[in-house]
Amino acid sequence: MNLHVKNETSRLRAVVLGQPGSIGKVPTIDKVFDAKSYESVMKGVYPTEEAIYKEMSAFEKVLLKYDVQVFRPWTLENCNQVFARDVAFVIDDKIINSNIIPDREDEKEAYEGVYDLIPYNKIYNLPEKAHVEGGDVVLLNDMVLVGLYTKPDYPQLKTARTNQYAFNFLKEILPEKTFIPLELRKHNTDPRQGVLHLDCTFMPVGNGKAIIYKDGFSDEKDYYCLVELFGRQNVFEITQEEMYSMNTNVFSISPTVVVSEKRFDRLNKHMENQWGLTVERIPYFEISKMGGLLRCSTLPLVREDS
Repeated sequence: MNLHVKNETSRLRAVVLGQPGSIGKVPTIDKVFDAKSYESVMKGVYPTEEAIYKEMSAFEKVLLKYDVQVFRPWTLENCNQVFARDVAFVIDDKIINSNIIPDREDEKEAYEGVYDLIPYNKIYNLPEKAHVEGGDVVLLNDMVLVGLYTKPDYPQLKTARTNQYAFNFLKEILPEKTFIPLELRKHNTDPRQGVLHLDCTFMPVGNGKAIIYKDGFSDEKDYYCLVELFGRQNVFEITQEEMYSMNTNVFSISPTVVVSEKRFDRLNKHMENQWGLTVERIPYFEISKMGGLLRCSTLPLVREDS
């Protein structure tokens, strides 16, 4: 397979979709790694395997409707494998293995069938000190936007997933790209006070449009940098409650087609009526209780050049 991904919206041809089977028991509070899962466990609303299966099946159905080749990781016993984006990500023709949190390291072996299709010289493993997950990496053709957390309390924050070391390493292996760091606001237990990944606070859609949550950035200048990049008229700003529901975490099949949660009423109407996009509405509310949504569930492998 010739990997090819340069941005978030070009026509999708091949993707890995996470796996809903055998997710195991509801985690104990000391075994949750994001604020939304923490809240779900505390409130007793963590999703069932049946609900996750139903929602992921609806997503797969839409992908197949648009002739996308869908790969799935092998099912591991008692392992939550919903969020494929955390395991690896593709930039241009390279796939980069994430250094995910140690408790989730087993997930990587389930992708062996996918990696067997990829030339070995296009597979990159990160140095141990380089922490990054695909949700923090957003592609914009010649630019790579990376969500970071660089403050001294990084080791104490379960929700801090991408560090400066990884940012520097990515710059080294992709010298032709312009890298833009964006410092994110973090919180271990309150999903309204911080964001897990960059794609939980910002996402390009369509042709030159973007969904942004201003307070997901710890430095206001990063927010203004994005607004300037896209143009104020091309930005849809979401509220704190919409961020909490993960409105930015939609997934584009092409510049004209986007998959979104059916409850994102204000956003979906705007994308259709103002931006002229086809919005494929599916149920994904239960999965959002685990701290991720549609983009988080995917690992794009091949997109056509737009």
